[in-house]
Amino acid sequence: MGKGDKKTKRGKINRGSYGVRRPRKSSKPIAVVAKAKPKTAKKAAPKAKTETKAKTAAKPKAAAKPKAAAKPKAAAKPKIAKKE
Repeated sequence: MGKGDKKTKRGKINRGSYGVRRPRKSSKPIAVVAKAKPKTAKKAAPKAKTETKAKTAAKPKAAAKPKAAAKPKAAAKPKIAKKE
């Protein structure tokens, strides 16, 4: 994998060829065309806030779920002394 490999950048440089690993540098900058946003119809007047407050107040809150009990940690294994 080096100078003799056709598929690597170093191999492409050595051979003087181009490809996916070593693309040619473009002389012109790429032009980016911005798409025009279509105009939307006028929005309806915003709804009164009193209606939304009444709806949220009527819903009962769900009871919070209890957290799972923590598992006890595994006991450390005693170290075995090396025999000489």
